[in-house]
Amino acid sequence: MKAINTIGIVGAGAMGRGIVQIAAQAGLNVRLFDVSADAVTAATQALSKTWETLSQKGKLTPADAQAAFARISPAQALTDLAGCDLVIEAIVERLEVKRALFADLEGIVDAQCILASNTSSLSITAIAAQCKHPERVVGYHFFNPVPLMKVVEVIDGLRSDPAAGDALMDLGRRMGHTAVRARDMPGFIVNHAGRGMNIEGLRVAQEAVAPFDQIDALMRDQAGFRMGPFELLDLTALDVSHPVMESIYRQFYDEPRFRPSPITAVRLAGGLVGRKAGEGFYTYADGKKQVPDEPAVPALQAGLTVWVSPQHGDGHARAVSLIKALGADLAVTAKPPADALIVVTPYGQDVSTAVQSQGLDATRTVGLDTLFGVEGVNRRCIMVSPATGAAWRDAAHALFAKDGVPVSVIEDSPGFVAQRIVAAIVNVASDIAQQKVATPEDIDRAVTLGLGYPAGPLAMGDKLGAATIVEVLRNLLDVTGDPRYRASLWLQRRAQLGLSLLAPSQAG
Repeated sequence: MKAINTIGIVGAGAMGRGIVQIAAQAGLNVRLFDVSADAVTAATQALSKTWETLSQKGKLTPADAQAAFARISPAQALTDLAGCDLVIEAIVERLEVKRALFADLEGIVDAQCILASNTSSLSITAIAAQCKHPERVVGYHFFNPVPLMKVVEVIDGLRSDPAAGDALMDLGRRMGHTAVRARDMPGFIVNHAGRGMNIEGLRVAQEAVAPFDQIDALMRDQAGFRMGPFELLDLTALDVSHPVMESIYRQFYDEPRFRPSPITAVRLAGGLVGRKAGEGFYTYADGKKQVPDEPAVPALQAGLTVWVSPQHGDGHARAVSLIKALGADLAVTAKPPADALIVVTPYGQDVSTAVQSQGLDATRTVGLDTLFGVEGVNRRCIMVSPATGAAWRDAAHALFAKDGVPVSVIEDSPGFVAQRIVAAIVNVASDIAQQKVATPEDIDRAVTLGLGYPAGPLAMGDKLGAATIVEVLRNLLDVTGDPRYRASLWLQRRAQLGLSLLAPSQAG
């Protein structure tokens, strides 16, 4: 492949404009084309203002800003892209439109020019299928806003020349991005991996386990994510996110892990698409998210005795340590005293299952989520069964909020909230690795940068323990009977062998 010095961009929308910006700043000559000449004019004017602002803020020198702008050439016609070393399309997500564009480009550019698609959901192999030279067609998926989202996926179609992908990997790094490599599978890396958070979060809400804001709060404050699933869906907007959910589900032939929820279908039909509409899972006043107040903490019950089930070793130890720190009277007996609050600490089970399997008094039993720690944390989660008495629920709430840490009280749910969502995230990423869509390292890099997770999903699984994630998933599968919770073989085998989830396959 020849060196890439001049690139063409087809599509002057937000994505195309962002690619133009980073390319020009990296010293590339850029020719920008759109079927609307006004769109090209608007894009160049917006870029001029962007570079002026960056210059004023000291992020670019005036000379560099002027030089970047000088490298942009508006293309009056598609034929003006002749002579480009690379052409990137950032147009509408319709297969036939992209195929037609590449067919036209093949009659314009030379045989060495790479043709790249910025598609987020369409098969690169399908886009290239009608090209005379499918070997030079590669996926080049940036994320919006391009200058700030420092990751780009390079996707090899079945007929793509690896050298073309290699050239785009080098170019991505030259433009200041982390380039990751994927093979052509629905969702590639980031949109594929993102199913875990959103799909499982919606399932939790569909089961009426907790309101949207409390699910988000648990993912932020307990599991350490920057945003919960509903904050993220409001940001991306359901008119974008819901079709992607349906598309990936269908492209994987109704894989249960990716099953969409009617919650988003109904809200999309009602126009409650998210932040840009002023209303989604949250309402927005002057662009600011409106969040309900935290539920009031009940009065602390004097003389409360607490008994913790020893069924789960790690959970028992963490719960006992916390209860001692909170100054409650801890019953150290084989069975719970008749007047004690009963606390269970399951991984992947619900309170009802724990009560039935351990022969406990359902009216006095609550669950405490200990997987993410319970001391020195920003939020705790307790769970009640349909039989838990209100007085015992309130006693547990008051106790576990005694030191000022917010407590989310949720309905019975296998795996609480954060356990099951994080387990889904790790499981989906493990299956991406199992299918060799990308290397384990690239999966974690892409997801961390593309979705803003606190760590890569495989590293996250290592931190919590692969065996622990398998335990959560197996209990979820046992309680629900839903095959969406079956453990990926990648995850299962590494748990069995005590290996890191980042450990590659040894067969090459």
